[in-house]
Amino acid sequence: MLKVGVVGATGYAGEEVIKILIRHKLVKITELSAIIDKEEPIASLIPAFKGKLDVICKKPDPEGMAKNVDLVFLGLPHKVSMGIAPSFLNAGKPVIDLSADYRLDQKVYEKWYGTAHKDVPNLAKAVYGLPELYLDEIKKAKLLANPGCYPTGVILGIAPALADKAVDPAGIISDSKSGATGAGRKADLGLIFCEVNENLRAYKVNEHQHKPEINKILSRVAGREIDIVFTPHLIPMNRGILSTIYLKLIKPMDTAAAVALYKKFYAGKPFVRVCDEGKLPQIRDVVGTNYCDIGLKATGSTLIVVSCVDNLVKGAAGQAVQNMNIMCGFSETEGLL
Repeated sequence: MLKVGVVGATGYAGEEVIKILIRHKLVKITELSAIIDKEEPIASLIPAFKGKLDVICKKPDPEGMAKNVDLVFLGLPHKVSMGIAPSFLNAGKPVIDLSADYRLDQKVYEKWYGTAHKDVPNLAKAVYGLPELYLDEIKKAKLLANPGCYPTGVILGIAPALADKAVDPAGIISDSKSGATGAGRKADLGLIFCEVNENLRAYKVNEHQHKPEINKILSRVAGREIDIVFTPHLIPMNRGILSTIYLKLIKPMDTAAAVALYKKFYAGKPFVRVCDEGKLPQIRDVVGTNYCDIGLKATGSTLIVVSCVDNLVKGAAGQAVQNMNIMCGFSETEGLL
């Protein structure tokens, strides 16, 4: 059995990692930690785990935790993971980081996150964990940068058309809408019930910190610099992201051809489901699952892509476990179906 630890166990993503690992047949959760007032059983902190998991959630102690795990998940806020990961890496323990700390090049990270990177040597070794694009690299990874929630749905929605050179790399637009858990479990006036309920608002218009992550990966796919227009919105739901993406066709293509292109690109990829012609995905189809559902509509010279993910599963914890499975040689779907 693989001994696994979760740092940041009481956050939304950390809690979701635990939920998935509890039903995973090949791992055992041996260590949990979080910023808490006192150490106590995780079931006391998160009652949903009563009768399912009997592990004490401790205060952070990376060196101590490293002695009792084979692999660790970091479910920590941005800017925090880079101070924790080296302790595990120096002990020879693989790290799957759910924050943005290892997703971007140093200068880009420092520009968009407003702080100096504390772990530049390991930053260069990190593998971007989008399995549908980087399966072979993930198999060899020791430091895995788990993708952001918005980037997962947007990149998967664009990559097939871009790789096929079917669309113009310039002028890509993504209009994305996320449930409130995407911001993490924290006290924030903009996230309280009365601010979110019965409301819909755009925020960080074309300046969200996930934009450079999307640009970086799509630029790799296209073989040239990509700069998308990215507008995120907060919707009055707990979880789920729907992205509507607008691409300019440079190859004649109807909807049937677009669907065929996407189904071929994602053949053998267990967690991407491409809708048949005439059907589009919706958030309720993917909530609680590790799937990214994609629907397509070609109209005139425009290809419209609708992509849906659960921000806490395929957009965070589920994809992290999917990456663990690949890194450890398990079935990619273990614990996720």
